[in-house]
Amino acid sequence: VQMHVFVTGATGWIGSAVVDELLDAGHEVTGLARSDDSAAALEKKGARVHRGDLDLPESIRAGAAGADGVVHLANKHDWAEPAASDRAERNAVEAMLDVLAGTDRPIIVANGLSGLVEGRPATEADPSPALGPGSDRGGSENLTLDHAERGVRSMVVRFAPSVHGAGDWGFVAFLTAAAKERGVSGFIGDGTTTWSAVHRADAARLVRLGLEEAPAGSRLHAVAEEAVSTREIAEAIGHALGLPVASIAPEDAAEHFGFVGAFFGMDMSASSARTRELLGWTPSGPALVEDIRAGAYA
Repeated sequence: VQMHVFVTGATGWIGSAVVDELLDAGHEVTGLARSDDSAAALEKKGARVHRGDLDLPESIRAGAAGADGVVHLANKHDWAEPAASDRAERNAVEAMLDVLAGTDRPIIVANGLSGLVEGRPATEADPSPALGPGSDRGGSENLTLDHAERGVRSMVVRFAPSVHGAGDWGFVAFLTAAAKERGVSGFIGDGTTTWSAVHRADAARLVRLGLEEAPAGSRLHAVAEEAVSTREIAEAIGHALGLPVASIAPEDAAEHFGFVGAFFGMDMSASSARTRELLGWTPSGPALVEDIRAGAYA
């Protein structure tokens, strides 16, 4: 069934691929745009433009009200003021859920995999510990899933810490920049901490499949590779840049890597077995290390 989908973060790294995927599948797309450049990029693709901002919940509410389904990928990612990002996220998600309540229309809300569990890969059965407005991302994951009982086909997609590909400006890009600046590609401690990963095109396809088919209350994992060691990531960056690879002491990580050092020291691995079974999703893009070694970040 063709839908008219409202997408926030529509010109971001993941969002722009999701817009392409939805349009290619025959859906209509309206993308949230803060700037003239974003609006022009959306119009060039054949998507409609809805002007607004995460700090203006009424603009978000209006965008959701006019759509058959919603994909919420925008986030302020203000690392200096995380509380402001969390507050804006909570308010935006609340506004969209209020509009969708009782309609059985679908909404997908993005989340990450950090902080879910320790000592093993996270699964779709693991609930987010973030509860309430003052928690990570304003507790938007649990807020969203609670609305499955309020007539919303609500679901969450948890993205791997690396959604990779040529042009990525996420965590691996920051690690690459640190390697260039320091003249060495580093990993923390013994480098056995692991990240999951997914190619951007595979992630976009999962979002479309979830929007079309996933039942209310679903937690979906955009994970192609369950666990890639941080040492493997550092070695691939070193290979691509022609730089030596070295261990960085945990106490020196913040200085060496900048803000991304805190994430590079976290175990963020996850399974996607249930997601694959539920939606018939089979990732087919290149692996993270392949992408890095091929020069996607160089």
